[in-house]
Amino acid sequence: MRAAPTSFLGTLCTLRWFAIAGQAAAILAATGPLGLALAPAPLWLGVGALAAFNLCAAWRVRRGEAGPAETFVHIAVDVTVLTWQVAWSGGIANPFTSLFLLPIAFAALALPLRWIQATAAICGAGYAAAAAFGRPLAHVHGAPLDGFDLHLWGMAVNFLISAGVVLYFFSRLASALRAREHELALLRERFARNEGIVALATHAASVAHELNTPLGTLTLMVDELLERPQSAELREDHQTIRELIDVCRDRVRELAAPAEGSDQAQPPRRVDLERVIERWQLVRPAVELRRSGAIGRYASVDPAVGHLLQALLNNAADAGVRAGTPRVDLHLDADADGLRGQIRDYGDGFDQARPFLPARLFGSSKPDGLGVGLALSHATVERLGGELSMQASDGRGVCIRFRLPAAAVEAR
Repeated sequence: MRAAPTSFLGTLCTLRWFAIAGQAAAILAATGPLGLALAPAPLWLGVGALAAFNLCAAWRVRRGEAGPAETFVHIAVDVTVLTWQVAWSGGIANPFTSLFLLPIAFAALALPLRWIQATAAICGAGYAAAAAFGRPLAHVHGAPLDGFDLHLWGMAVNFLISAGVVLYFFSRLASALRAREHELALLRERFARNEGIVALATHAASVAHELNTPLGTLTLMVDELLERPQSAELREDHQTIRELIDVCRDRVRELAAPAEGSDQAQPPRRVDLERVIERWQLVRPAVELRRSGAIGRYASVDPAVGHLLQALLNNAADAGVRAGTPRVDLHLDADADGLRGQIRDYGDGFDQARPFLPARLFGSSKPDGLGVGLALSHATVERLGGELSMQASDGRGVCIRFRLPAAAVEAR
């Protein structure tokens, strides 16, 4: 562990303020109602020094993370002040001497081994110094409690303080560890999914180069057929084939184009969202598409938005075709905040026991599916900073909603 998290030092600063308040209250009680013969000036000096240090420490914590050496300095100051206070309030007889154990516990949770050993050493030295040079308490006649009773009450208060500090510190630490484990689990799932996406993208780029030649040949052949005399019906079929080949060639060029790291001198690539929908309808003529809403200012968008819409439309169309209802409802709505979409299919729905967003590629509820569409859609929305949700529709089918912020929708 090369650096102690700022939250750890922030917790120490918070506990230090409680310690300062507790020490001040103890001095007032000891020199007042309890009538103990203490020298208040050195004790208040310790409280003031600790408060001044904590002000500087709180300012430093807001500036970022600190290394183990700085964290050790924080703990060393606490131990030094504790030694000073214990030495001036009874020495080894002070029931609060067990507080020397708390810095060791804190260090064990946040510092490397050699710094833990150093913390144990200074705590041991502080305890020895308080025992050797501590000022014994003089017996005060007429005090509400005799020496032994006072020691017992001090031990009880010390136990409550130690229990409260441990509960506060360790509960916050446990919460932070749970949050970190949850984040690591999400990162592992995301890494596994992204690893599959990278492999798929590499393979897609290779296949794109291989398909370019046969597509070029098909284009020439269809162009020759269109130049020959033929019936109107046959010409229409050839023209449809030509348009489909153009769609395939566009897709191949998109696969071969680099997704990231393009030349900064070139303007950002943009796609026409209406053209994306038209091309999808050309490829899936048997599926009825019912549209509503308006895309407004987002007619030209980042290419990733077009890929997202195509993937979701294909999944919805496949679900409807399998259920015998080849229909998809698409609603797109745009405003200053971004683009919102809703895609409903008329399929058989989904299994509530299965997660709808796979953590890995190649896991699908379809009999012949690979799970690529949803995984890529989830990754795209996540990268663009949007949201993607899914719920069962009224009657039958599934409704998928997505929201993309304005800054992400516009081509970058």
